[in-house]
Amino acid sequence: MSEESTTPDLVELSRRALEATNRRDFDAVEGFYALDAVYRGTEIGTFEGATAIRGLLEDFLGSYQEFRAEREEISDIGNGVTFAVTIYKGRLVGGSGQLQLRFPSVTVWTEGLIERQTDYMDIDEARAAAERLAEERG
Repeated sequence: MSEESTTPDLVELSRRALEATNRRDFDAVEGFYALDAVYRGTEIGTFEGATAIRGLLEDFLGSYQEFRAEREEISDIGNGVTFAVTIYKGRLVGGSGQLQLRFPSVTVWTEGLIERQTDYMDIDEARAAAERLAEERG
């Protein structure tokens, strides 16, 4: 009799959360966050609670006529910490040009839910933060 792992595949969960974001399925996106999750954006501030994070995403994506997020890189650093680089592409409502943003982020997961997510401007800084967090949680 084989035993199945009860440890969630954080890379796969991260992919599913991104897919839900691309579909604008806000119920599904909210379900990836713990009720007391904290999201810190590089230039937009800190949002506390799954409902507030959902509202942020609804407002953000609502300003885009077209939007697509793609993972450039994603890795499970260990101890519930993932590191990702995501490229956001879109066209604002009423806009004629395409915008592209690239953000590294560090996500802390607990029991398959996002506990804390932090976006950074610098990839090396984000990677170092992810490694520190994984070590602290170990």
